[in-house]
Amino acid sequence: MIGRLRGVLLEKQPPLLLIDVQGVGYEVQAPMTTFYRLPELGAEVALHTHFAVSETSQQLFGFADQRDRQLFRSLIKVNGVGPKMALGILSGMEADDVARCVMENNVLALVKVPGVGKKTAERLIVEMRDRLKDWNMPAAAAHMAQTDGAAAADRNGMIEEAEGALIALGYKPTEAAKVIAGILREQDVVRSEELIRLALRSMVPV
Repeated sequence: MIGRLRGVLLEKQPPLLLIDVQGVGYEVQAPMTTFYRLPELGAEVALHTHFAVSETSQQLFGFADQRDRQLFRSLIKVNGVGPKMALGILSGMEADDVARCVMENNVLALVKVPGVGKKTAERLIVEMRDRLKDWNMPAAAAHMAQTDGAAAADRNGMIEEAEGALIALGYKPTEAAKVIAGILREQDVVRSEELIRLALRSMVPV
């Protein structure tokens, strides 16, 4: 198993790198989060690697940070997520951001990554939640995640309360959800009472 490479960076053409290690050129695939941290061509580079062997190929993946490799290895254990998709996820988001999305059940953020659909995002969250329970984000990021998570919970509670009130008044659930979503796109509402009042103003009486 090749766990680490250290050599001269000869080529970098996303997602491929070519690294000269004592005269041997290693082709390595890396996410864009690693590309952003690479030195200029001809400089020395060190990468943490993951060697993947299948029936049809042997691939070497490289990461500037051990945490990126750790998350990559967790991602490829998810049903339906192969190395290519895992590389794409780490190209679209930093490892801590992916972990935060999993912890906060943030499907919407995950589906913004090319190639990740809603079902895949939901499966990622379900299967990776336990694997990432010991994931240590930087203190500032962890605090931000807790704050954002609390805000999201308050907002979701407000929406549920407003929708429930409208449904109790006789409006269809789909109609109530659509009107409330439209209001929140245009205005920053923080209280369910205000949201209900605005929704009633814009809806046709039942």
